[in-house]
Amino acid sequence: MNAATITRQSKSNLALAFISLGRERKRDIIIFYAFCRVIDDIADSSELSVVEKQLRLAKWRQMLHAATPDEPLLARDVRGLIAKYSLPIEMLEEIIAGVEMDLSTLRYPTFEELRVYCYRVASVVGLVSIEIFGYRNLRCKQYAIELGLALQMTNIIRDVGKDVQNGRIYLPQEDLARFDYSESELMQRHYNERFVQLMEFQTRRARQFFANAAAALPAEDRRAMTPAEIMGSVYRGLLRRIELDRFRVFEKVYQLSKFEKASRIAAQLFKCSLNVPRQTSV
Repeated sequence: MNAATITRQSKSNLALAFISLGRERKRDIIIFYAFCRVIDDIADSSELSVVEKQLRLAKWRQMLHAATPDEPLLARDVRGLIAKYSLPIEMLEEIIAGVEMDLSTLRYPTFEELRVYCYRVASVVGLVSIEIFGYRNLRCKQYAIELGLALQMTNIIRDVGKDVQNGRIYLPQEDLARFDYSESELMQRHYNERFVQLMEFQTRRARQFFANAAAALPAEDRRAMTPAEIMGSVYRGLLRRIELDRFRVFEKVYQLSKFEKASRIAAQLFKCSLNVPRQTSV
């Protein structure tokens, strides 16, 4: 299966953001996204044992460095990206390390520990993505880090119900204690005012990361970061919808409609058109 097919079948919000890119950058970001999708699917597979998952992720680490027998076409394409954009292989290995955490870590005592996970599976994805998008100001790296944390916290808020069904709790245990909402209540999907307060706290945290990202985005790179800004807009809308519905994440799967997504994409593309075009030909 090629990168474009993997991306199309994922039906992810992330794929929507690529509409603003030129043909070459779009092709390259799709390859990178397909890599992220494949390793994430390995970690989330219900058909593979933990040992099998570890072996497949280890094989991907090998393939980042050199060709291996019977490797998928995607591996060659990813190595091409590494060479083309001078990507540190350690960054892609960090993403693999992030999904590997899901194989052994089911609880996070503190937010600082959760932050390591969020950084690996989201912020590092952003750091690689901006190399493909192209940027001028090094402050874009902080923008990518903060936006990644915001997006991943939104994912965690949205997926609380699904995650507890799989035995995973990403909400920090220190936060559960802060609002006197026990792990057993969460596992039993108890919806009460203490749960709402807990989730409001997580939402404020996500919003702060969104604000940090907005403050870090250099003016000269706003056009280049249009794909990331589209993602941020879609996820802010999703977060707002969940909040207005008072976090009924045990009974609902939240998403924006196609019209809402299209409206947000159009708004970001319009903002992009108001900026001076990039001086790159890709």
